[in-house]
Amino acid sequence: MSCHCVTCGDDGVPMRVLRVDAQRGLALCEDGDGAHGSVETALVEPVAPGDTLLVHAGTALTRMQDAAA
Repeated sequence: MSCHCVTCGDDGVPMRVLRVDAQRGLALCEDGDGAHGSVETALVEPVAPGDTLLVHAGTALTRMQDAAA
């Protein structure tokens, strides 16, 4: 499965949710390299700490399944 955006060609980035601000529709997330970023979650709500999201351009596009599941 490709994780490239068909519009701009950028990759989607898997990010783990650390904290959720449901009132603002945002989550603080961490990528595989440990970088943190604020992510809009409206398309995939509800989200919870520990969820893994596929993020593109600061927006969560889908919730990802853990490989161990």
